[in-house]
Amino acid sequence: MAHLKITDASGRQWEFKFVEHAICTIGRAPDNAVVLDDPRASRYHAHIKSTDNGSFTIVDGAVINGQLRRSANKVFINGDAQFEHQLKTGDRITIGASTLRFEQPAEERTTDVRYDDKPLGHTQLLISANDVMSTVLRSKTDDIIPALARDKVLEALQRKANILSALYEMSKTLGSVFDLNAIFEKATDVIFRSTPADRVVALLAEPGNNGNYEDAELNPIAVRARDSKLEAHARKLSIGRTITRKVMKDRVALLSQDAAADEQFAGVDSIVSQGVRSTICAPLMAETRVHGALYADRLDPFAAFKPDDLELISAVAAQTAIAVENARAHERLAREEVARANYSRFLPEYVVKQMLDNPESFKLGGVSQTITILFA
Repeated sequence: MAHLKITDASGRQWEFKFVEHAICTIGRAPDNAVVLDDPRASRYHAHIKSTDNGSFTIVDGAVINGQLRRSANKVFINGDAQFEHQLKTGDRITIGASTLRFEQPAEERTTDVRYDDKPLGHTQLLISANDVMSTVLRSKTDDIIPALARDKVLEALQRKANILSALYEMSKTLGSVFDLNAIFEKATDVIFRSTPADRVVALLAEPGNNGNYEDAELNPIAVRARDSKLEAHARKLSIGRTITRKVMKDRVALLSQDAAADEQFAGVDSIVSQGVRSTICAPLMAETRVHGALYADRLDPFAAFKPDDLELISAVAAQTAIAVENARAHERLAREEVARANYSRFLPEYVVKQMLDNPESFKLGGVSQTITILFA
């Protein structure tokens, strides 16, 4: 079920689950669906409405007496002020000093990709995620000179230089970017410019799946096709669950060539009818955990990726993982800073530190209930 993960200005955290076809109102007034304890929020600051295809749209303001009245301090989506925005999973909504994170399971998003459980292709190539950068940087000149002509050697070296240039550009750009959508947009741009990939899907693991990578729920948060005309078709194609599970569990980048891409199977019509294709999947592995995966494939069943493509996409995934880790750390620190500022007004510093380090150790005493008081 689609839901919001909310942290208001006081540091209080909770979840709000959407009711089908119901409008979710947000603001300070007690009759809102989401009530924010935030002086910078308007009484009726914004509302979220669902559509028939299962998507959700947030609108700045509320309809009062038949007129839409905008909020005083605006609604920010991933850092940008927006009057109206169709929400995607992972979107960060900022209202005053409160943060609302929108999440929607993959099965509810009709525009997202589907999974299948087909076995791996006939030809496979694996690279350990720990060895990605060393594999990319290692020179292969000595190995290829005896077998290739001089122009082929120069071509191979030029490709290596292009890979390093793309990685440098990506690291420079993402050094100060904390928006997940912008991070994956840059990653897919680099992949399209440097490999023959026809479709790239960014898969993000749900927070809280630490240590259980085999069964981690992967949510597609970005789907792009090389040709914009094929975007709708690309979204209908499935993703190999067998591949993503292996990548997440074993922490390896995988190149799977289906039979149609192998020369010995060329011309087999039945392979084409099955829609098999060449696929690369690389984990978004940082120091602390696997954050997800980048999944790229060729839509032409007789076109195959090469080992060099696996190296580049693996390296892009490594850079992307660092950016994702930084973005999540930045978001966590921002929440803690807001909570620290609010708690510090009433509590000693050592108590605030303990509350932030171990929030489960603090619980409200007494019983919360509705009472009636008679004054005489």
